Amino acid sequence: MDWLHTWAGVLLGGLLLAVFWTGTLSVFDREIDRWMQPGTRLAEPPAVFSLDRLVLPHAKQVAAGAPVWDITLPTARMPAIQLDYHDPQLGRTRRFIDPRSGDLIPEQGSWGATRFIFPFHFSLHLGWRSIGYWLVGLAGMGMLMLVVSGVVAHRKLFKEFFTFRPRKRLQRSTLDLHNLCGVLALPFHVMISLSGLIIFFLIYFPSATDSLYPEGKQQFQLEALGVYSRLRADEAAPIASLDSMRRQAVEMWADRGPSAEPYMLRVWHPGDRHAYVEVRRSFAREMTMNVDRLIFDGASGALLHQHRTAPITGVQRFFTGLHFIQYDHWTLRWLYFAGGLCGCVMIITGLLFWIGARRERHARRGLLGARLVESLSVASSTGLILATLAFFIANRVLPMPGDNSRAALEGSAFFLVWLLALMHGAIRSKQAWGDQLWAIVAFACSAVALNWLSTGDHLLRSLNAGMWAVAGMDLMLLVLAGMSALVARRISQAEPQTPRLRQGYKHGEF
Repeated sequence: MDWLHTWAGVLLGGLLLAVFWTGTLSVFDREIDRWMQPGTRLAEPPAVFSLDRLVLPHAKQVAAGAPVWDITLPTARMPAIQLDYHDPQLGRTRRFIDPRSGDLIPEQGSWGATRFIFPFHFSLHLGWRSIGYWLVGLAGMGMLMLVVSGVVAHRKLFKEFFTFRPRKRLQRSTLDLHNLCGVLALPFHVMISLSGLIIFFLIYFPSATDSLYPEGKQQFQLEALGVYSRLRADEAAPIASLDSMRRQAVEMWADRGPSAEPYMLRVWHPGDRHAYVEVRRSFAREMTMNVDRLIFDGASGALLHQHRTAPITGVQRFFTGLHFIQYDHWTLRWLYFAGGLCGCVMIITGLLFWIGARRERHARRGLLGARLVESLSVASSTGLILATLAFFIANRVLPMPGDNSRAALEGSAFFLVWLLALMHGAIRSKQAWGDQLWAIVAFACSAVALNWLSTGDHLLRSLNAGMWAVAGMDLMLLVLAGMSALVARRISQAEPQTPRLRQGYKHGEF
């Protein structure tokens, strides 16, 4: 188990760090969106507003000819109405509407966290043959294996929970921090890894549905998820009142209590006689991400189909909600964030301990193993953080072209800086840690300053105006800068590893 824990961590550590880091940021993806998309920094939305008056005129103008309109209703976390559609030139496009004035907010030119960081968490933006999903699934299985083998390898779990000696030599304090983070967030790591695998069961275990539905998955999707479809009639017809459909949905879901409100309306074939509107029930007040939905005829407003989450599907959707934490509970949201950071620290300290125990020995023997792992570890930890900060900085400095073509440049900045961090780690090796930590300090402070210069929303103004998402983002960037400076100083002050410590690791004492 000790051997399995060591080598599974070395081989999967970089991949796990990418998944855990982006997953941790995704806990506050809506808040990051509001920082990256200044036009959405609005006050809380009104309790009553009309979709027919506010949304339909804009949808008919900017999304004319689009096969589907997704209309996401405003919340406290994202106070703007969100309109998603497919543009023939620009691809999938998102526009925002002010729910108070009804004005169409200018194009924000950014994918933000919900369309870049969050998809990266579960797909790595590798779409070919779903290879990204498979790699993330491999990371999830690897994390479960690491947790089990770690519990066996570290027999004194209770003692390690209370043991952290930051003033000891760097190698010793690194191992203490690894053990502490692993034990402290052990239930969270099991839950988040297992639930992540359950979410994409159709990808990892397709034989279950293939055997029960040999003629295709359409019937399964209708029975389990309520996915309804019908073809266009190619005859023009006006769209019935969306407000009326919304009211009917609330009445029909009255037995659901506070979760009776819809959170999204999806209009299929808008303007066609066979148009239909899918109304989805909110899950902001419950842990389960239900698949309850009503299907209305787009032309007449008549109810076509009703779907409620069945018990078996409800189990899978419960784990989905447990993983994605889309319900309104700020205490749990911060605990998820802390658990994700614990996972990141646990992974990188494990890699650091492995590298520190072998760096000198491999160098003397002319082996490249420790140097290779160190280069990859630098890129997947400090390099990944630098790439994320470059993503934020690009968002603040790139000119606004009037459409969403700038968003791709933000993503390019992320991957370019990540590649440069890998090259820097390969060249500088041990010294790369300190170099990149100080670069993180500079990048994080620059992002805060650029937000102030480009929007006028400095930290004090955000706090006074109650823009908690913007203020929280700036504060977290400053905390990141401070922590990086402390770690950089700690590394620079570290003493060389003594023969006694190397011997202890060799004989399994640590």
